[in-house]
Amino acid sequence: MIHPGSGRECEMSERLLEVKNLKKHFPIKGGFLSRTVAKVHAVDGVSFFLNAGETLGLVGESGCGKSTTGRLILRLIERTAGDIFFKGQEISKFSRKQMKKLRRDMQLIFQDPYASLNPRMTVGDIVAEALKIHGVGKGSEIGDRTVELLKRVGLHPEHRRRYPHEFSGGQRQRIGIARALALNPQLIIADEPVSALDVSIQAQVINLLQDLKNEFNLSYLLIAHDLSVVEYMSDRVAVMYLGKIVEMAPGDELYQNPRHPYTEALLSAVPIPDPRLIKKRQILGGDVPSPIHPPAGCRFHTRCSYQREECTKFEPEFTDIGNGHYVACPDRAGGKFLTQ
Repeated sequence: MIHPGSGRECEMSERLLEVKNLKKHFPIKGGFLSRTVAKVHAVDGVSFFLNAGETLGLVGESGCGKSTTGRLILRLIERTAGDIFFKGQEISKFSRKQMKKLRRDMQLIFQDPYASLNPRMTVGDIVAEALKIHGVGKGSEIGDRTVELLKRVGLHPEHRRRYPHEFSGGQRQRIGIARALALNPQLIIADEPVSALDVSIQAQVINLLQDLKNEFNLSYLLIAHDLSVVEYMSDRVAVMYLGKIVEMAPGDELYQNPRHPYTEALLSAVPIPDPRLIKKRQILGGDVPSPIHPPAGCRFHTRCSYQREECTKFEPEFTDIGNGHYVACPDRAGGKFLTQ
């Protein structure tokens, strides 16, 4: 199995995060003794890397394993198999004490800006909570840092005395962003950071995230299904389908030259803001297979117009077709099938 980014094309960049063959299978219990009767293959062999100062977009249909991948990286849930490297350290077996120290460098922006905020805490306490847990500053220092963070995300100092229910959705997401920035992290995993917001507010939050990235030299793993947002923010894009990455490439390359049939179908669904232009849609047949019993061979073959007999039996190799562009489709990328 090829691990994307293990070649020479990224030797000149500082590797911040690397994931190798990451898997998460959730057991399904049943019967009188609650034995494991099946497993949900939520993430099933994902490999990618993220360089310092880079944004990697992770896209795909709902339920394909994007958010689970983000939570596995942060160790919010434990992996079934695979390796996670952060700044060269394999963190999969870190103790709770080691992970507490590491979490200063890894933070999460949640999808729902209301459910992720404690309704019984003031905004000031929410933003300052991480500072207190990690012993960063004392007394007035924490207060000053909280005010500074709120101002940086576009809120007012007096907002620190209010509660989450007193804010709009966009303001609540700004509070979540301020909380994520409190410890000066290097990596932020943004899980659908604007999908719950009004369209008029999305652009403001996206521009804020971009400004913060440049100001603090942040690296983002951007989990999203809105391909327009991903195109605007991402340096590289990885496309997931049913627990696996099927294509990964630099943003411009992927949007201009998609090679996997699933990526082509996703991009064909992106609306064009010009009524004079007519875009040909690629409508996928059938439904997404169950992650409990994923298809043998290529997982996309049940909906693919290019499928052949080998696709139903063998898993396609994740092939490097040049310029950092990886595709898991022998028909479209000239690669091979894995026979094991």
